[in-house]
Amino acid sequence: MNDSIQPLRPFAEELLPGGGHRSFVLKRGQLLRLTDLHGSANVSLTLLNANEKTERLNLPDSLKCQHTAKLTAGHCLYSDMGRVLAAITADTCGWSDSIGGVLCASEVAEKYGQGRYQELRNGFYRNGTDNLLVELGKWGLGLSDLLMTLNLFSRVNVDEDGGLHFVPDNSKAGDYIELYAPMDTLVVLTALQHPMDPNPAYAPRPLKLSWMNAAPSVAEHCRTSRPENERGFINTERLFA
Repeated sequence: MNDSIQPLRPFAEELLPGGGHRSFVLKRGQLLRLTDLHGSANVSLTLLNANEKTERLNLPDSLKCQHTAKLTAGHCLYSDMGRVLAAITADTCGWSDSIGGVLCASEVAEKYGQGRYQELRNGFYRNGTDNLLVELGKWGLGLSDLLMTLNLFSRVNVDEDGGLHFVPDNSKAGDYIELYAPMDTLVVLTALQHPMDPNPAYAPRPLKLSWMNAAPSVAEHCRTSRPENERGFINTERLFA
C-alpha cells in the first residue's frame, strides 16, 4: 500500500485535561493529532523553531501569504523567517481562531471569579498567559517570547462593521486537527476556554494528544494549495540540505 494512503498509527497518546498545559518538540516528519473529546474544546497554541528559538510563529504572515482570514486544513503555520513550522493536514471542525489570544490571571478572575488554589486545590482557575509561561520557562524562555497564539477548534466571525462574534460549539465531540512538522518544532499549548466564550462558568474541556510518524506526502495538499506555500516548504527544507 502506498505510504500516502496508509492509516497513521499513533506511537504515543496522552490526555490533556481541561486547564492543562504541555510543551514538546514535534520532530521533523512527525504528526500531532489533537482530538476534542467532549465538544466545545479550545487549545491555545504557539510554535517555535526548536533549534533556534528566536524564530517563532507569525500569524499575520500565515494569513496574508495564504490569502485567508481563517486557518484550517490545507494551510500552513509560518514562522517570522518564512518557514513552515507546521502544516494543518486535517481539520474536521473547519476553523481555528487567530484573533482572540489568551486571558491573563486578572481577566480570568474578572470573568469567572477568584477560583483560588486555597479553596479549590488542583481545580483552581488557570489562565492562558501563566500556563504558557510555565511551559516556555522549561525551555529557557519568558514573557518576551510569548508573542502570538492560535486558538485551535474555535471560530470568531467578523461582521461588516468589524465586530467580533464568537461562534459557540464550533467543535463537536470527536473532531480533530492534525499538525505535520516539516522541521523540528517546539509546540507549546494549553487547554482553556476561548477568551470570548460566553459561558459564565470556568469549564475548560479535555483533549487527546496523539503522536504519529508520517511521510512528507501527508502534507502535499498544504504544499500545493498556494504558490507561497511551495516556497515556504523550500525555505524549510534548506535547513536540512
